[in-house]
Amino acid sequence: MRLPTFYINHGAGPWPFMKDQLGGSHDALEASLRDIPRQLPQRPRAVLMVSAHWEEAGFTVMNHAKPPMLYDYGGFPEQTYRVNYGAPGAPDVAREVQSALRDAGVGATLDDTRGFDHGCFVPMSVMYPQADMPVLQLSVQAGYDPVAHWAAGRALAPLREQGVLIVASGLSYHNMRPRPGSVAPDSLAFDNWLSDALSNPATRADQLLHWSQAPAARASHPREDHLIPLMVAAAAAEHEPATRFYHETGFLGAMVVSGFRFG
Repeated sequence: MRLPTFYINHGAGPWPFMKDQLGGSHDALEASLRDIPRQLPQRPRAVLMVSAHWEEAGFTVMNHAKPPMLYDYGGFPEQTYRVNYGAPGAPDVAREVQSALRDAGVGATLDDTRGFDHGCFVPMSVMYPQADMPVLQLSVQAGYDPVAHWAAGRALAPLREQGVLIVASGLSYHNMRPRPGSVAPDSLAFDNWLSDALSNPATRADQLLHWSQAPAARASHPREDHLIPLMVAAAAAEHEPATRFYHETGFLGAMVVSGFRFG
């Protein structure tokens, strides 16, 4: 059976481990992530996470059998630096990912030292809290070329029929400058465009590859590290319907954000 792909919002820092301090600000996001396993036709063999928080010169695949933790954030409570999400890695799947990319002419290397960054272990701790799902990461490529990431997604599409769940982890609006309490108009404009762009498989690729021409594009993503993983998830299900499975107005007080399932 063919698994869908997802573009998710991973939220602010290590939020699942400091919910008492957040006053319910991530409750809707948490519910959407927790529901993802229910939306699948079968339990995956592994989750391939494309995290906004891992960037390399070229595409790189995590090849660690027991990935360590990477606390790639600062200024959070002390206990968030002792979190341990002990899911197993998936070196066999890592080699399949590398082969799929290389067979499509997309260069890829293996990394047997990389640990889970918070773009991975934060959403995984909600989706699979028992840490019993094998998981590995694919880096984004420096330069954020949409065409390169689209090609990578296309190359990975066959893995969906081999039990690999492809999850792109970022944030659909990622301008973290302080704002007043009302909803940021640029986030609303960009979210409306994004929902429309993803709704039509026939024009989706062209729209996403030229995302910087969208309304409020650079106001919403001054640096597109949190958007570029979307290219991989969308391309891996290029001709299939998109469903907005998460939508929130006023996330963290001022942002309109959405998450999407493809297929």
